[in-house]
Amino acid sequence: MSGITRAYRNWKHARKFAKVGKGCRFVGRDIEVDGHVELGDYCRLRNNIVLRTRGKGKIILKERAVLSWNVIIESGELVQLGRHSGLAENCVVRDGTHLMYGTKENFKYTPHIIAPVIIGDEVWIGSGAYISYGVTIGDGAVVGAGSVVVKDIGPYEVWAGVPARYIAHRTDDVKPEKLAEAQALIEKYGIRDDRRGM
Repeated sequence: MSGITRAYRNWKHARKFAKVGKGCRFVGRDIEVDGHVELGDYCRLRNNIVLRTRGKGKIILKERAVLSWNVIIESGELVQLGRHSGLAENCVVRDGTHLMYGTKENFKYTPHIIAPVIIGDEVWIGSGAYISYGVTIGDGAVVGAGSVVVKDIGPYEVWAGVPARYIAHRTDDVKPEKLAEAQALIEKYGIRDDRRGM
């Protein structure tokens, strides 16, 4: 992408947001923003992203949050993505749904249930995951690809499945062979420095 194209996309898309921090990059051509959406510093958004709020709803992406291709976030109250957190391609996050149990009525006529979704700092959500209303995901957690998250996830926990279940903890009680493998990879490749100019 040329510098002129990049500058044009950044200018064009930045105008859609309620707040845009410094150094944000809009890599994609198609980013739909409807309602109150805030971006912290150095956020990065790919292509075919839909960010939509209703009423007083807000979507807040904190510093260095990343959204990959085809991500959809909808909010009637609050969806917040923490610092250095990322949603991989085809993820969906919604803080609301229709009441489906306890009634035979069509979903169009039932109450709309809304509860905030809070995703902590340094969280990774794998491709195709669905995050449901009222969920809190702790700092450093990982959600496996294709998972459906309907319960809170603690800090540094790894969850996966439909519905998502606890798999392991990233730092506690790691099997010795996995710990040795991780340490060998860190020694070989190191920990990446923060990319300030993203």
